[in-house]
Amino acid sequence: MKAFDYLLSLPVAFLLFTGIAALIYLLGKRMAPKLNKAGGKLTTYACGEDIPGVKIQFGYRLFFFIALFFTIMHVAALMIATVPAGKIVWFAVLYLAVIFLSIMALVTRS
Repeated sequence: MKAFDYLLSLPVAFLLFTGIAALIYLLGKRMAPKLNKAGGKLTTYACGEDIPGVKIQFGYRLFFFIALFFTIMHVAALMIATVPAGKIVWFAVLYLAVIFLSIMALVTRS
């Protein structure tokens, strides 16, 4: 193997690009202007109004609801798209009815 081929190996390439990224980061840090703490410089801008900061804790409840809906709908689409022709199509209609009931249970839960 040539010496250049070792540079294309994954660990060497990872270390090389990590080093380049670190150099770019350090160069940017040296070029950036120093922060002088003036009054109001680090506060949130809200059109000239003084609005106190409030910590908000986001939850994943809505994300899991949407993810479950997304999964059910895509699995249903995959199953319906791959149903062969013939009398077995009625099983697909039954499957869609069950999917409809599961979506309704998901949407109407409290």
